Amino acid sequence: MRLKNKVVLITGGYTGIGRAIAGHCVKEGAKVIVNGLDEQHATSLIAELGVENTTHITIDITEAEAPDRLVEKSISTFGKLDAVVNNAALIASSNIGDTSMQFMKRILAINTVAPLAIIQAALPYLEKTRGNVLNIGSINAWCGEPDLLGYSMSKGALMTMSRNLGDTLFRENGVRVNQINPGWVLTEREIMDKKQQGMKSDWYKDLPDIFAPAQRIFSPDEIASAAIFLLSDECGPVRH
Repeated sequence: MRLKNKVVLITGGYTGIGRAIAGHCVKEGAKVIVNGLDEQHATSLIAELGVENTTHITIDITEAEAPDRLVEKSISTFGKLDAVVNNAALIASSNIGDTSMQFMKRILAINTVAPLAIIQAALPYLEKTRGNVLNIGSINAWCGEPDLLGYSMSKGALMTMSRNLGDTLFRENGVRVNQINPGWVLTEREIMDKKQQGMKSDWYKDLPDIFAPAQRIFSPDEIASAAIFLLSDECGPVRH
């Protein structure tokens, strides 16, 4: 087991990529603290992974007390913290014409500022375990689509933060920082959104190459598999 006896905090972990990462972490021997916004999803996740392996805290990560509460939950439940997965994110359309400053402040607060605050709160405990941080970004960090301006900016900022902290925290604190920038992933939300748009149930099986160069969409489990390596001791000092 690659994460035996590790304790991993995962934000946005009730559904999608975060839920897949939580499941893979438990399979690899970890205990997980999972965060999200929907208590019903939390209940089903704990039933799936087991109360002996999982605890949860339902809170908006932009609330001022959220970073400390997330870390305190980890320590009070499992006694330590080995890794933080900043997965929670707001995905919303906006372009140069309709991106309001209120919208930008909100999307940056969720996608960039809150992950930084959580790392700050967790750092003293990650130092003790020579742990690590994994930020879940997006391929849109590189420039993004015209109608994903604010989202792309927030993920670009997250990527710069990961690179900056990846250079400094390992050298100064012994803590690795990595980021995965997934492409299009078939999450529950993606399925629901396309259904609401009136698309056929198997829309993802026939995607133009321009949208899916691999000729298919990624699954959350594929992203989770990559995450396990970066969270494990196998990763060593490697920073991606």
